[in-house]
Amino acid sequence: MRKKLKVWERDSGALHSVSEPKPFMGSIVDWTQSGAKIAVVYDQKEKKQCPSVVLFEKNGLERSSFSINEGMDVTLEFLKFNCNSDLLAAVVRGETFDTLKIWYFSNNHWYLKQEIRYSKEDGIRFMWDPTRPLKLICWTLGGRIITHKFVWVTAVTDNSIAFVIDGSKILVTPFSLSLIPPPLFFFDLEFHCAVRDMAFCSKISQNQLAVSLSDGSLCIVELPLLDQWDELEGQTFKVEALYPGRDHGSLLHLAWLNSHVLLSVSHFSFAHSNCSKGTSLDGDVRSGYYLQETEIRCSEDRIPGSVTCSGWHAEIFHQLYLEGVVIGIAPNPLTKYSAFLQFDGGKIFEYMSKLALNKVVDLQRCDDMFFLSSCPWMNVAPVRAYAKEKPLLFGLDDNGRLQLGGRILCNNCNSFSFYSNSGEGMMTHLVIATKQDLLFIVDMGDILHEQLEQYENFLPVVVKNKKGDTESIFINLWEKGAQIIGVLHGDESAIILQTPRGNLECVYPRKLVLTSIVNALVQGRFRDALLMVRRHRIDFNVIVDHCGWQAFIESAADFVRQVNNLSYITEFVCAMKHEDIMETLYKNYTSLPCIKGNKNIRQREPKSTNGDNKVYSVLLAIRKALQEQIEETPARELCILTTLAKSSPPALEEALRRIKVIRETELSTAADPQASYPSSEESLKHLLWLCDSEAVFEAALGLYDLNLAAIVALNSQRDPKEFLPLLQELERMPTLLMQYNIDLKLQRYESALRHIVSAGDPYYEDCMNLMNKVPELYPLGLQLIVDPRKRQQVLEAWGDHLNATKCFEDAATTYLCCFCLEKALKAYRACGNWMGVLTVAGLINLGKDDLLQLARELSEELQALGKPGDAAKILLEYCGDVDNAISLLVDARDWEEALRIAFLHRREDLVLAVKNASLECSSMLNGEYNEGVEKVGKYLTRYLAVRQRRLLLAAALKSDEQPHLDDETASQASSNFSGMSAYTTGTRKGSSASTSFSTSTKGRGRQRNRGKIRAGSPDEEMALVEHLKGMSLTEGAKSELKTLLISLVMLREEDAARKLQRTAEKFQLSQMAAVKLAEDAMTTDKIDEHAFTLDRYVENLGKEVQNSDAFSWQSKVLA
Repeated sequence: MRKKLKVWERDSGALHSVSEPKPFMGSIVDWTQSGAKIAVVYDQKEKKQCPSVVLFEKNGLERSSFSINEGMDVTLEFLKFNCNSDLLAAVVRGETFDTLKIWYFSNNHWYLKQEIRYSKEDGIRFMWDPTRPLKLICWTLGGRIITHKFVWVTAVTDNSIAFVIDGSKILVTPFSLSLIPPPLFFFDLEFHCAVRDMAFCSKISQNQLAVSLSDGSLCIVELPLLDQWDELEGQTFKVEALYPGRDHGSLLHLAWLNSHVLLSVSHFSFAHSNCSKGTSLDGDVRSGYYLQETEIRCSEDRIPGSVTCSGWHAEIFHQLYLEGVVIGIAPNPLTKYSAFLQFDGGKIFEYMSKLALNKVVDLQRCDDMFFLSSCPWMNVAPVRAYAKEKPLLFGLDDNGRLQLGGRILCNNCNSFSFYSNSGEGMMTHLVIATKQDLLFIVDMGDILHEQLEQYENFLPVVVKNKKGDTESIFINLWEKGAQIIGVLHGDESAIILQTPRGNLECVYPRKLVLTSIVNALVQGRFRDALLMVRRHRIDFNVIVDHCGWQAFIESAADFVRQVNNLSYITEFVCAMKHEDIMETLYKNYTSLPCIKGNKNIRQREPKSTNGDNKVYSVLLAIRKALQEQIEETPARELCILTTLAKSSPPALEEALRRIKVIRETELSTAADPQASYPSSEESLKHLLWLCDSEAVFEAALGLYDLNLAAIVALNSQRDPKEFLPLLQELERMPTLLMQYNIDLKLQRYESALRHIVSAGDPYYEDCMNLMNKVPELYPLGLQLIVDPRKRQQVLEAWGDHLNATKCFEDAATTYLCCFCLEKALKAYRACGNWMGVLTVAGLINLGKDDLLQLARELSEELQALGKPGDAAKILLEYCGDVDNAISLLVDARDWEEALRIAFLHRREDLVLAVKNASLECSSMLNGEYNEGVEKVGKYLTRYLAVRQRRLLLAAALKSDEQPHLDDETASQASSNFSGMSAYTTGTRKGSSASTSFSTSTKGRGRQRNRGKIRAGSPDEEMALVEHLKGMSLTEGAKSELKTLLISLVMLREEDAARKLQRTAEKFQLSQMAAVKLAEDAMTTDKIDEHAFTLDRYVENLGKEVQNSDAFSWQSKVLA
């Protein structure tokens, strides 16, 4: 009987659409939540087929359909969509039992994901939770209510084999061989009824799959190794169920402990006995959940490369009754006989198998691995921590919280997986996809050391604010809701994502790619690393820079031998550059590993003169390796030319010499088609393609081979009018002159000088002109020219050059070498070397009157230059002018020397003059030191006021309050602290031992001002500290103080000396104490007015530094 589907408008009641007459089964119909589709059931008995579910659009047109894959006599009831409309459930009434089936739609295909059997007496009914899309509520006629909470589990193994459940089939796809999205598959496994759960075990030599079916059966399948799967494509394998000695119950949470032991949770109930293949419950087995350990063995001989689907036997050798509900089971990958069980609430227990030798109890609670809430998604990552292997148990709850050991790693996690670049199976990275569609790669080391601050709580808003660092922290996923379903480990370094539409995408995060490349390089797998660099377009310099280019040079031979592809090597050579990309381009992605035994490789001393040139050294090592490891072929010669052309600087002359040898070989022998070298024309074109044609032409000229230069010019397509006149002109010249002109053109001046000197005396003038033009050639010219007369001319010309460049000392020495004494005297006088002037005057035999006149002129010049001590020495030794000499010594503050000269000549008047000058200087210094003490106090007070104000402002900002201290109030407070303006400078002129800014005749005064201090400027605080430091006594001032004190004592002025010493000591202590107080205040956040006082610091400092070198100028007798 055929019926029609009619749709009416909700508001008006008008008929919206009518379908064609169809064989509808009963009145079963259900809308999707959006109203876009209507699900109905077709009765296909006329076609002798089982019923099918059909979806209509609301316009009455049939959209899609799928078969329920049951017998023709079954009926469907209670067809319902969940609240998200992505799951469709129905009750199928059969002859012997009823079945609850749940389908899922993805990629335009309906998958049967769950089949739960019930007895006919139960009369099962169901409804979806109106708010939770994965919660299904069932009830029976007997009043029993069953709640099913489903969880999506990704079935992708560690070796990247994907399993997709579709009713009684499992679709198998190896992602490492082909990235096929479901419902497409590589091959499939077919069972006699629907699949409920499965578990996969991947060992070195075995791949085993355990499957539990809806009728309670258990099936085992052994798959061959991945490299033997080529013949399996497109095949279907029927799997036989194994029959145990007793009933398994309804198996859930399958997990392999090893290749022979299967762990599962078995559910026994009275309903189970009526609809499963097993017998009824034994009398000693109570209803509930059991942890069941099963031993698996195969009685058939395995055929290598084939799928083993039959001959399996199972023996249950241990059952443990469970009090609570198991959320999940995760085998411990570091042991063969243990697994972690998660109970409701996040409690974690470790189960030890009966086969474990050191077994203590069956279940042991793990308090250090618990979760804060139930985590339906749970996985174990074996890691190496502190040279030990340990398992890390990660869990993800329904709210998106990724947990580990009682702490939350991420609050917005969508899915997660692990990546390993270790051949031992240790996980090195955690991969997280967040709800904001960001992909994060987290180092396991950061998790172990709890250093996750750099990931900014995995929030995009915070991370995106850091410009320039976003790429290395996360990857933006291109489609909303994409989830991680698998990872390709090792060198593949890929993450497989599945979009909500069902499509698969494969991404290669730069961080994982670089980690794989560096790991391969550390292991010495250069070819694998190079292939990854080319595939992912990584900078080739990572091969050289991963542990320093010095380390790569030692492995260059291995690199060339392993790669063994001249095209790849040429590509590598062309990419070389001086930049260390591990410190620049890839600094944020990976840390630098150290080769074992070569931890200090980057600090190793270079072995060659170009040891600091990365490109030159690396290409030299590659070139040597090519010559040693690769047989002679045209391609090898071109690769060697590439290393020469790309060297730094380019070794073009050496490359042209090799081409010249090839050309000479071609001219001397007949052409050999099997030659081990390319033609000279091909080689030259290759070189011109790599380098600038002008540079190659100049290099050819540098070889002084005009024919080769002409060939280069012709092959570089230059106009003959440009180069032929030059080459013809050079060809007409003598050889040495030709070489000289070529060197001049190429600015090779040393070689040009050698050639022009070798050309003989006729070209001596050209030789001198060249040295005058390039003064750096004078030393070489002196080595090449042997004629004494010409050497004298060269020396005089060199001296003139030095004199013109104001190198007067060197010019005078050069003039002395060629006996130009007049010029030497002028050079010494120009540089102020009065001793040299008077010495040369003696060599000239200058007359007495002329010498006296010269001495007085020198004395006046030295006085003008601020050297009164030297001027006094000249007056005493050459002029005998004692009065003026002592006057100059007093100006120079050389008190002891002035007294010595006065007593030497027994001149009491001069002694009295020295005494009066020393007393006057002492009085002036006392005044200036007292003024300095006052200034130190003012500057320090101003500094404390500025510091206090800055701390008040910082405290106000920290508490998020508006500062109540306005500029006027702050300025008034600062003025109250200081009392008066601190920025005043003394104008009194005096000794270099003074604290003022006056210029000393010897330049030994107090340190000069570092710049004007601007009140209220941001750097006022630091400027005040620097100003206080600059007020310290210089070494020259201390020396002058010491000689002044001694002179006053010699002149019996002990009181004046004692007063001066005390005043200077007070100033020095005040200055040093003020600096120390300012430095201490700079390091504190609170200024204590009672602790930070200058008097207190002066008292403490006086006890510490009295005997230090800073006070070595003092005299103990005057203390």
